[in-house]
Amino acid sequence: MKLKTAILAATIGLAGLQGAAAAEKDIVDTAVEAGQFKTLAAALDAAGLVTTLKGAGPFTVFAPTDEAFAKLPAGTVEGLLKPENKQKLTEILTYHVVPGKVMAADVAGLDEAKTVNGKAIDITVDGQSVKVNDASVIKTDIAASNGVIHVIDKVIMPPEG
Repeated sequence: MKLKTAILAATIGLAGLQGAAAAEKDIVDTAVEAGQFKTLAAALDAAGLVTTLKGAGPFTVFAPTDEAFAKLPAGTVEGLLKPENKQKLTEILTYHVVPGKVMAADVAGLDEAKTVNGKAIDITVDGQSVKVNDASVIKTDIAASNGVIHVIDKVIMPPEG
């Protein structure tokens, strides 16, 4: 277990300086300021989740980048942002949030985590890579005043049912 944690910490560059500076801002403001989460911010707004993620928390957010959202089939994001799809969008976004503050070293000791959505995500460490379901974690431990952000390269979809 300790080796798994050490490998994770060594192979995923920790966001030390950026995380320290961001700790004064909440998760939403930290993500918006980063500039690579415009689609996520728009989705949070459309789903009515901005106020929640600006709340006390703590939360752990596995945040897909704009590039990750761009990998979805054409028209998917636009469709999800429509008011009539708010429930589906909320289900997807809350599947990216775990209650509590789970740092990279903590993730290394887990094989799954229950999301705010109520469904579990799988966590796997394979050599130098860490995955949440089938998304790769590309940056970890971006600190916010009410939790932490881990950046992922793909939007993860909750299982049906």
